[in-house]
Amino acid sequence: MSRRYDCADPMERTRGIAEAVSAVRRGELIVMPTDTVYGIAADAFTAPAVTALLDAKGRGREMPPPVMVGSVRAATALVEDLGTYGQDLIDEFWPGALTLVCRANPNLMWDLGETKGTVAVRMPMHEMAVELLKETGPLAVSSANLSGQAPARTAEDAEKMLGDSVSVYLDGGVSGHADPSTIVDLTGAVPRLLRAGAIPEERIRAVVGVLLTDEDDPADPDERADPAESGEVTAGAEPAEAASPVDMAKPSLTKGESSEAPDAAAEPAPGGAEPAGETAAGASAGADAKPSLTKDDERA
Repeated sequence: MSRRYDCADPMERTRGIAEAVSAVRRGELIVMPTDTVYGIAADAFTAPAVTALLDAKGRGREMPPPVMVGSVRAATALVEDLGTYGQDLIDEFWPGALTLVCRANPNLMWDLGETKGTVAVRMPMHEMAVELLKETGPLAVSSANLSGQAPARTAEDAEKMLGDSVSVYLDGGVSGHADPSTIVDLTGAVPRLLRAGAIPEERIRAVVGVLLTDEDDPADPDERADPAESGEVTAGAEPAEAASPVDMAKPSLTKGESSEAPDAAAEPAPGGAEPAGETAAGASAGADAKPSLTKDDERA
């Protein structure tokens, strides 16, 4: 049976976070607020839990979830290479609504689905989410909704759609600005915008200089995005009532705190689940393929 905790109450918040951490460690699903929309989360290193997450949303392995982390250190443990611009983007926009698609660390024993050797990773600008992530380690997080439905902006909305498939709902009130995170692919020689979102394209371009979009047709085939996925990305859902993220006040979470905080959970636990079939590290998958993205996915 699901349990919902009102995190506006300090004691409920403490109890709820503790219960959520325990549920994650048991391989169960939780729902948590983020700086964009509510997310449904599972231990990224427990394959059955990730499968349960996909089942709860009504989607398949061809649409693997992104991963949220509680520190920059945790993120760098998950990726093989941040590329030329990755660190600059992290320094400028993390914690925040920027998802970076990188080549996954091939040594990790996990199974997020058919990732084709990549991982989409983000550190949210949300105090409670980061507090939780520092306890649990990296979480596979997708928008808390049934596939094809609008992402939930409240715990109540998420519970109506996901019901008892989720063990713990952390109710943090109405979620952030509701714009999805901006997604930038760093697996090629030149950064590519996979989805416009909370962080405007102009701000990304100011950091990286050159930014490919769907309108570009690079001569180098290695810099092309998968056409089947690019169409889904540009259709990313952006609720009309969303406020401008530039005008939003950020919680009391500094980049210095987030990047320097120890995160022992960044590495998979020794007893981590063995991957089923293809691993998310995707050593046998095509190196140039990009992860699947759908318009109903908040995409951590």
